[in-house]
Amino acid sequence: MSEVLSLHEAAAELGVHYMTAYRYVRQGQLGAQRGASGWRVPRSAIDAFRSGAHEPAARGLAGRASRSAPWSKRLEARLIVGDVSGAWGVVESALAAGSTVEQVYTDHIATAMASIGSRWAAGELEVADEHRATVVVQRLLGRLGPQMSRPGRPRGTVIVGAPHGEHHSIPSAVVADLIRADGWNVIDLGADSPPASFLRVIGEFDAVAIVLSVSNASCLSAADEVCEVVLDRYPDMTTIVGGRALDDGRASSLAHVSHLVREVPELLRVLSDGRATSRTA
Repeated sequence: MSEVLSLHEAAAELGVHYMTAYRYVRQGQLGAQRGASGWRVPRSAIDAFRSGAHEPAARGLAGRASRSAPWSKRLEARLIVGDVSGAWGVVESALAAGSTVEQVYTDHIATAMASIGSRWAAGELEVADEHRATVVVQRLLGRLGPQMSRPGRPRGTVIVGAPHGEHHSIPSAVVADLIRADGWNVIDLGADSPPASFLRVIGEFDAVAIVLSVSNASCLSAADEVCEVVLDRYPDMTTIVGGRALDDGRASSLAHVSHLVREVPELLRVLSDGRATSRTA
């Protein structure tokens, strides 16, 4: 079992001031766990730091640091322990190093959460770890979201959500903000939304498209059901499904989906290519 040091001991090992070591932890560069007696740093984390895996971000090296620094791994470490301040510190460091807000969403947050989900599925993490990470990400999105709105007249309204039975809300929240940044008005229904919810909001906001986020392959049929009900009422509606569940072979059998998309740029192209036009235009 790896030796565990206090943060003061870790700072001495690294030859830096205690507050410098604390900043490394907050930025996700030095792995640590918060315990009842303060931060505890495994010897393995100090070895990794010394090996250069931390690669601290420098404001003057924005392009290089943005591409090479392991922001998603740093963020993942903070999410798992429920460290809101530390997670925000990683985000701020990534932005200072040249990452765009969109990259924070797609490359850092999404990658970190996908890794946490995979580790939970493999039994490496407990469900409490995943839930704790989800709460932290919700707070991060709450701070980042206002930066994603684009001024001017919206291009139309898009309804985003996850079908009934799908309990992952973070992917739809991320997608909603990225669509909003592309100039659309977005109504995010969140997780576990029944077909009736989509119908009501489509009529209320004259939506031009619905986007369903599906992480759990067992919910693909529920997504197809939402699309079927929507198309029965609004035959010209653009229906889009995306998410990790598309890696499952069953996705190709969805009969009422206009587009299956695997990447956000592809989704934005579908919305912009003229097929998602106002039903009242």
